[in-house]
Amino acid sequence: MTKPRAHVRVLLAVVASIAAVGCAASPPPAATVTAADLGLYEGADRMQKLIDGARKEGALTVYTSSLAEDIGKVVEAFEKKYGIEATIWRAGSEAVLNRALQESRAGRHTVDVVETNGPELEGLSREKILQLVKSPHHADLIAPAIRPHGEWVGTRLNVFVQAYNTKLIKKEDLPKTWEDLTDPKWKGKLGIEQEDSDWLAGIAGELGEGPAQEVFKKIVSTNGISVRKGHTLLTQLVASGEVPLALTVYNYKAEQLRAEGAPIDWFTIGNAIARPNGVSVARNAPHPHAAVLFYDFELSEEGQKIIADREFVPTSTKVDTPLNKVPMTFVDARVTLDEYDKWKNMYEGLFGGTR
Repeated sequence: MTKPRAHVRVLLAVVASIAAVGCAASPPPAATVTAADLGLYEGADRMQKLIDGARKEGALTVYTSSLAEDIGKVVEAFEKKYGIEATIWRAGSEAVLNRALQESRAGRHTVDVVETNGPELEGLSREKILQLVKSPHHADLIAPAIRPHGEWVGTRLNVFVQAYNTKLIKKEDLPKTWEDLTDPKWKGKLGIEQEDSDWLAGIAGELGEGPAQEVFKKIVSTNGISVRKGHTLLTQLVASGEVPLALTVYNYKAEQLRAEGAPIDWFTIGNAIARPNGVSVARNAPHPHAAVLFYDFELSEEGQKIIADREFVPTSTKVDTPLNKVPMTFVDARVTLDEYDKWKNMYEGLFGGTR
């Protein structure tokens, strides 16, 4: 999955400009039933109301930054269960963000569900594009998945872990602390993703800002580090042996490659750093019943098990994964959005650009 980067600044600028100039397009006629009506409804017949209405609508449009083979499994199960045809528009998180913003500004309401990274969803919430939803499944989720405003919710975690090539590095030789990576034996063996500034923010939360900078400066000056763009690429390079040990990969990608027989495994130095990715209902969803029904489905035990089967870490406490017992430090999407420049500049100062 792609991550929020320079476009966060663009988002803040767009938010300011929208507030200043307003929306020139006329809003569409009000639907008989809106996403607000359904999102706030908590009656005993809620589920049946959603199912009946969704089947009448017969369609659903999802904008997502999840890989097709991952979100596709959730959508396929939803379609099969409810007989609703879903259209998926898949792109990077920046493109998902921009399309949702631009369509909202133009008064074109085509999206029902936005499913992407937490910071992008937080930005869309600030733009009042998303709808508060009161779902009974919220009670099953871990606390960091729930947003105070209720306009998006974490469905799974992007968990940063360390990964190594099992043919080149023995498990007993793995570093136990960041300071261990200053040992010259790691020279030329380390890699990191180019844009993981939110990971650095999480590490600084553990170690303290000053100590975190000092230890990574020492690692880089002593042993160097290969900076690569893209978590999938970096994980593949670990599996191939080109990068024997990577500091920032997503656990699910390492698990997927390991399941395919690649010589790769993951571990954590200190707490794993986690950032929720989530789902939201568009405030002006043209298929509001289907939108809220899909929102509920992805949060249900059934939907969360599908997410876990793809080696993601679901946010439901009803679904067990290997990472449920791993200590985690959570990065707040608001921090990623509001303090982006600070952490980006610090990250680039420590690790530089791509190789």
